[in-house]
Amino acid sequence: MAEVSALAGRRSEVHISCMTGSAKLATVAACAGDPARASMLQLLMDGRAFTAGELSSAAGVAAQTASGHLFRMVDAGLLTVANQGRHRYYRLSSPLVAQMLEGMMVVAAANVVMTGPGNEAMRKARSCYDHLAGRLGVGIAQRLVDAGHVTLTDQGGEVTSSGTMFFRRIGIDAETTPSHRAFCRPCLDWSERRYHLAGVLGDRIMHFCFDEGWIRQKPKSRVVDITPLGTRKFREVFGLRLDI
Repeated sequence: MAEVSALAGRRSEVHISCMTGSAKLATVAACAGDPARASMLQLLMDGRAFTAGELSSAAGVAAQTASGHLFRMVDAGLLTVANQGRHRYYRLSSPLVAQMLEGMMVVAAANVVMTGPGNEAMRKARSCYDHLAGRLGVGIAQRLVDAGHVTLTDQGGEVTSSGTMFFRRIGIDAETTPSHRAFCRPCLDWSERRYHLAGVLGDRIMHFCFDEGWIRQKPKSRVVDITPLGTRKFREVFGLRLDI
């Protein structure tokens, strides 16, 4: 009888654990499922921090309503908040949240026809948390794979020996690999339905392009503008023509 009771107890613990995990999943899904919260999350997907006022404006809701949404997303672990002076700044809590949102957008966009200049700019070049996406991000990833500098599979990515030399030559560190996150991984692009580069390497490539003046971030938008210098450099360095 004691063994039966112990087994029943273990089953009960497993059931509670599963219920807790299911409840957490439902909470996260509900947070991302509200249209106003979804608008805020999309704005935050470029990795920058925004105030409650900026996010309420992006979502088209009153400040009090926005505060309630933001509190719920912080509580669910989707956002973090930092105080600076009189303002509170909100940002995505981790790259994993951006990865989750990008995957949801792939599913959401499957049967949607997107038109208009704003959407075309998003398709051409945008930031996806801390890396490049759109045709620019996918194009860079594909050129690196074609040249044998990077390998990408559904399971992950890796920089080859030729890739290490290539990145060293152009001034991007592809040798220092932090242990706390993936160095090179694929991220499925919601508009192109192909992989772009994420992880530490994707982060370093994007910030290198910003620092070199190849791209500029549009204010309060994930859209990235490619400068005339960038048009030339992407062609010279990556073999990528941006008449795309």
